[in-house]
Amino acid sequence: MNREMTSSFLLMTFAICKLIIAVGLNVGPSELLRIGAIDVDGHFTVHPSALASVSSDFGMLRSPEEPLAVLHPSSAEDVARLIRTAYGSATAFPVSARGHGHSINGQAAAGRNGVVVEMNHGVTGTPEPLVLPDEMYVDVWGGELWVDVLKKTLEFGLAPKSWTDYLYLTVGGTLSNAGISGQAFHHGPQISNVLELDVVTGKGEVMRCSEEENTRLFHGVLGGLGQFGIITRARISLEPAPQRVRWIRVLYSSFKVFTEDQEYLISMHGQLKFDYVEGFVIVDEGLVNNWRSSFFSPRNPVKISSVSSNGSVLYCLEITKNYHDSDSETVDQEVEILMKKLNFIPTSVFTTDLQYVDFLDRVHKAELKLRSKNLWEVPHPWLNLFVPKSRISDFDKGVFKGILGNKTSGPILIYPMNKDKWDERSSAVTPDEEVFYLVALLRSALKDGEETQKLEYLKDQNRRILEFCEQAKINVKQYLPHHATQEEWEAHFGDKWDRFRSLKAEFDPRHILATGQRIFQNPSLSLFPPLSSSSAASW
Repeated sequence: MNREMTSSFLLMTFAICKLIIAVGLNVGPSELLRIGAIDVDGHFTVHPSALASVSSDFGMLRSPEEPLAVLHPSSAEDVARLIRTAYGSATAFPVSARGHGHSINGQAAAGRNGVVVEMNHGVTGTPEPLVLPDEMYVDVWGGELWVDVLKKTLEFGLAPKSWTDYLYLTVGGTLSNAGISGQAFHHGPQISNVLELDVVTGKGEVMRCSEEENTRLFHGVLGGLGQFGIITRARISLEPAPQRVRWIRVLYSSFKVFTEDQEYLISMHGQLKFDYVEGFVIVDEGLVNNWRSSFFSPRNPVKISSVSSNGSVLYCLEITKNYHDSDSETVDQEVEILMKKLNFIPTSVFTTDLQYVDFLDRVHKAELKLRSKNLWEVPHPWLNLFVPKSRISDFDKGVFKGILGNKTSGPILIYPMNKDKWDERSSAVTPDEEVFYLVALLRSALKDGEETQKLEYLKDQNRRILEFCEQAKINVKQYLPHHATQEEWEAHFGDKWDRFRSLKAEFDPRHILATGQRIFQNPSLSLFPPLSSSSAASW
């Protein structure tokens, strides 16, 4: 069939499909797509490589079925047209937004009867970030990578206030969860630094929302796990960007002293404070810098055996002080004043200075190293937990000094945050205490590694950690949550569940969006095989 005949055929089938929809006949998603019913300015693809690429994610823990098609939108209206078609179809076929593919448990999957919206800016040709320096904000496409947001805002000497440790994540993806890093103690998570959103709801409506407009949807979408709409634009608050960073690491052998110092640091909100507070647990024997190895000088390795520790576990406090080149003389004095209040092991101070952008993009350098060794595209049975301050010592005894043993397979982050920096109107869930900790077990599974590095071993360890918390009545909340049943989701959201369910009924009544989260059942054909609570808990 030549090009002219093909064009005529598509026009004819599109006209037929509109007639079918108008008279209300039941048309399944495959038929709708096949005869060109969904008219978009971007493009659909059913190429096998495209379908395969969106059916897997960073976690590599499950293999969802390939979707019916992939949409590469060029605008919010493209997304709206697709969702309106799904909403109006007899089957209400699923639609899931996919950013950079960094979900862990198939949360961005749409199933064999669904369509995945590939939001990543690099493949859509959507609008570039628009910086308004006088207003101190930037408007960005929902599929924009944070690293590209940073590059654009730095052209104006500005930057977002709150970050994630890894910048190759999409704006819409992190805002659908929370977006946290070492700045969250002061600026709150990324969702606390959003001024306005454009959202395509599960009815296919493009809605602008903010504190003043469609407020209920605005707060619901932030941390809403993609359940109420797809974020197509976000307005992010900015601040003047520093030029350089003083990056400091110190070691502790006492967990009590370590957490006391962390909690002291996040209580400081004046001019004289550190700008970033994180930490990690060192369980493995060997070098302290087992993950972010670029920090330490090869000439000065740190052996655990050289530092006294209780139970062979050490804790590393990681802090930074931002500054400008013109402030280089005063930064030494400020750091010295701040460090005097801390009770770390005196011989364990390691310091480096680097450009602000290099600090923020530090994990990407580790990624490149792992990719060069074929160690990046492996299963990642990650477990991220928010642990209340009152029980963090119990968690240390039971997990760091108990379940984990003396081997791990990746970094274990731990740092506190202030609850008052989180807007309780958002859908994000945190423990009911004024201070709580993130504990992130960011492990990689190796097929040919030691027993403690294999996927089943790490999945079982995650299960044991969750069981320990339940038995010890440590009221943890999962960050980047993954649950098997609606009852477990109800327990996860707690007092927010009724509002969450109400928002779903209002903005996605046919349960079209983000079905890979497995919170609400899509009414179309069975999308996923049922999971038992025990199998899901084991990841």
